[in-house]
Amino acid sequence: MAIITGLLGTTLLNRFLEGGALFMSLILICFLLSIYFTVRGFVNIKTNPTLSKNMLKLINDSSILGLTLGFLGGYLGIISGFDAIEASGNAEPAILAGGIKVGLLSPLFGLFTFAVCRIGMLILRIIQKN
Repeated sequence: MAIITGLLGTTLLNRFLEGGALFMSLILICFLLSIYFTVRGFVNIKTNPTLSKNMLKLINDSSILGLTLGFLGGYLGIISGFDAIEASGNAEPAILAGGIKVGLLSPLFGLFTFAVCRIGMLILRIIQKN
């Protein structure tokens, strides 16, 4: 089991670094902030309902920021990939596929962040109505 976890962890770290450390780190910060706001919203449901509702707004804002940063990083990655192809003057399919793969990693992480945070918001809203 430790071998599988080690391989999976290494693979995830490699994908994280391939996607561009700057944008992937910013998306990770948005993801962690959203998780923090979600947990804080759950903790304060009974004691402070107003704060819990305010956490929904913060979760929304941080998840949308993560999604936006993901697409921005993706577009910049694809543009830099096309710049490299233009500089080499040679559009081999392997180079093109590698550039597209790297360009799609940050939007994928942004979408993951957005989806997880939306699920947390949905559950928080359902519990707040009860």
